[in-house]
Amino acid sequence: MRLSEWRAKAPVKDAGGPKAAAVVDAVLEALGAEPDPHGWVAWGEEPAIRYTIFIPTETGLIQSFVRVIPGEGPRATTKLIRWNRLTIGELTIETQGGHRLLSFQVEQQILRGVDDEADRVAAFAMRVIAGIDGRTIAPNVERSRRSSRGSKSAPPAKPAAKAKAAKPAAARPAPAPRRAGATAAKVRPAKGPRR
Repeated sequence: MRLSEWRAKAPVKDAGGPKAAAVVDAVLEALGAEPDPHGWVAWGEEPAIRYTIFIPTETGLIQSFVRVIPGEGPRATTKLIRWNRLTIGELTIETQGGHRLLSFQVEQQILRGVDDEADRVAAFAMRVIAGIDGRTIAPNVERSRRSSRGSKSAPPAKPAAKAKAAKPAAARPAPAPRRAGATAAKVRPAKGPRR
């Protein structure tokens, strides 16, 4: 998800407000983040007071710990963790009864998600893993994951293909036996080695 989407869905309005954005955005851009980057926000128990933002970049993962100090306003402690120094855990998923539960640990922060949230955790984890491997990942990875899970725009299966596949093997006529001399006459000598 983009950072602007996280801010729009903030559990507390001030956490995603312009005062916090003014403090955080300048630091993120200084450390190499694109405008409105993909990332993850771990809101924490008191999102009005403290939360953590993770932003993958080409050089590493930006981790910004944002806290609101009464009387002073928001403050962000931000660092760029190079990919070779980043600590992550395994990306694990458990499925049962059509539901998915996914967890991923990055820098001692455990990210968990169920169903659609699990897809968002997986998309973020794949960006982090790709960064560690030195690969880039398609910018629309979240949209492609959602569309692959049964989008309404997928074309329906052709009925003709089903009818052909449903025909039993016993109903097909057996091929006529060939004579040995007929196949030998059709074989042409090779002109040279094939490459």
